[in-house]
Amino acid sequence: MNVILITAVYVLAPVIIILLYGRYSWVKKIGTVILAYAIGIIMALCGLIPTGDAAGAQEMGKISTMLMNLCVPIAIPLMLFNSDFKLWTKSLPKTFVVLITGLVAIVIAVIAGYFVFRNAGISDFDKVAAMMTGIYTGGTMNFFALGSALEVDQSVIVIAYTFEMIVTFPFILFIVGGGYKLFRKLLPKTGTEISELGQGEELNVKDDSFEEYRGMLSKGVFGKMMLGLLLSIGMLAVGAGLSLLITGKLNELVIILTITTLAIAASFSSKIRNLPKTFELGMFFILIFSVVVASEFDIYSIDTSALSVMGFIAFILLVALCIHLILCRIFKVEGDLFVVGQVGLLCSPPFIPPVVGAMGNRKVLISGIVIGLVGYAVGTYLGLMMVLLLSIL
Repeated sequence: MNVILITAVYVLAPVIIILLYGRYSWVKKIGTVILAYAIGIIMALCGLIPTGDAAGAQEMGKISTMLMNLCVPIAIPLMLFNSDFKLWTKSLPKTFVVLITGLVAIVIAVIAGYFVFRNAGISDFDKVAAMMTGIYTGGTMNFFALGSALEVDQSVIVIAYTFEMIVTFPFILFIVGGGYKLFRKLLPKTGTEISELGQGEELNVKDDSFEEYRGMLSKGVFGKMMLGLLLSIGMLAVGAGLSLLITGKLNELVIILTITTLAIAASFSSKIRNLPKTFELGMFFILIFSVVVASEFDIYSIDTSALSVMGFIAFILLVALCIHLILCRIFKVEGDLFVVGQVGLLCSPPFIPPVVGAMGNRKVLISGIVIGLVGYAVGTYLGLMMVLLLSIL
């Protein structure tokens, strides 16, 4: 495959995934990011990506790097614009309890796991810990943002994300398959949490899905969506300019923090928040990034230290789940609210509607989504705090 054809696959694969997502329920169950990642890994395993001294390898490397450096910074504002963080002030107290106890549980689990696995030979271990903090408080977007900001080697990112999917996906299947009933038994049955939304207030959730790609190219939507893209690019330019001013070079940490902060601030404007389909457009860039980064997967890089990464991730998930469960038991949080809070933090808001549908309890939908949205907002900051904390420890 030549460079032009591979680049075309990077861009067109997400388009095909989005089209399939709108037509087949099994694609929705698997998830767009997982499909994009699978495509990239298949490309790598089939030897379609030129490496080493192969013809076009250097040129392909430049294109891949450019796409990875641009896609996440552009996606972050787009995915945050539609987030109505003012809903947080209208959530009931137990929703706040689930969020805080969940964050505390993840931080404790990551720190504990760091000391348990610190002699396992994991490359850039403090940065891996930071990325896991980000993904388990805000999802994929925070994971990749931290990977870029901390300049983590792409092979480490691929291994960490691959094992994160291997560990986390069965947990989601367990929940959707009826595992939520276990938490209903373990936690007390109290009043169901419902966000106090006024008449006509909405969270931009249609058909119980964040990823509603239909209508993106329609006349009344496309222009406004492109305005959101221009705003996102403008924020990237501001971040790059601020980085040059502060550090004298393009520092990805400064850029990521700048665009995240600007995007959160912009989301408080109703005009920007109501721009249609910006979340979906942001997901399109995340899908491109996922295909590209997964295509750099090297099966020969899975050694003892790589398997230690899997153990570290499994440790975080299990310990965080247990601590969060204990804390929610103490604060008398009901089972369904615990479940959507856990899923919102571990997997991000798009996973909430399917879980709520499986439980048959729409009353916790908004609470779960609000927890996930706050996770989007704080995940990157919390990950950076984690790497600083671990460097001190």
